[in-house]
Amino acid sequence: MDETAHRTAGARNQASAVNWEGAVNAWRISGDVYRMGRREWLTETGWDQAYDDGIRTVIDLRNGGERQPRDADPVVGQSVMARFQVLLAPTEDPENVEFRSICQPYLNDPAAYLDNARLFPEKLAAVFKAVAAAPGGVIIHCSAGRDRSGMIAAMLQDLAGADDDSIVSGYQAAMRGINERHRALGAPHVHERYLDETALAPLLESRGKRVLEFVRRLNTRQYLLQNRVTDEELSAILALLRGRVAV
Repeated sequence: MDETAHRTAGARNQASAVNWEGAVNAWRISGDVYRMGRREWLTETGWDQAYDDGIRTVIDLRNGGERQPRDADPVVGQSVMARFQVLLAPTEDPENVEFRSICQPYLNDPAAYLDNARLFPEKLAAVFKAVAAAPGGVIIHCSAGRDRSGMIAAMLQDLAGADDDSIVSGYQAAMRGINERHRALGAPHVHERYLDETALAPLLESRGKRVLEFVRRLNTRQYLLQNRVTDEELSAILALLRGRVAV
């Protein structure tokens, strides 16, 4: 795809909200690639809806200690989940000393995305290899659906040729999405709380600028090629981002 066509495809595939039952902070990134918060929030109906939308692969970016079920999670039968391939592909090593010094209490700001990419190139490459190998539509998720999935989403948008506004607004939408989740929670989050518009607005602006700076400095395609993602794999990813699923 030449650069003009690449940018045109990106403009056609701007992020949009997804309403699978139970899903938190769920968005279409582009084409047949989606992002959201933890998958355990989806109900059986939500999974049926995702399946009907072509989803066949779920890529979990969380670390091992984050994957435990919670009491409030809906019960989802094994037969429902058997239709999906669930892959574990953490984007970080939370025990890495430098990472821990940069990201406290966890990755929660695009200002640290370049450091994440520098420290863990093989982990980010593994995520993209998993997307390339997916047999159908893909959901990428972390815990909140904001930063780890936001980092990968911004890189995918960059590959798809999204313009600056789409990349910024995609991240800002995820910030708003999890902020609304905090408003609805009965018990407060350990590290975060609901922010009213006065408090949220400056964060939306500053972090939106930083996520754009991240992808423009990184050069996603070059970064992935340098870290053993092949041209063939990039072509497969771009096909998904254009929306070519037939399942």
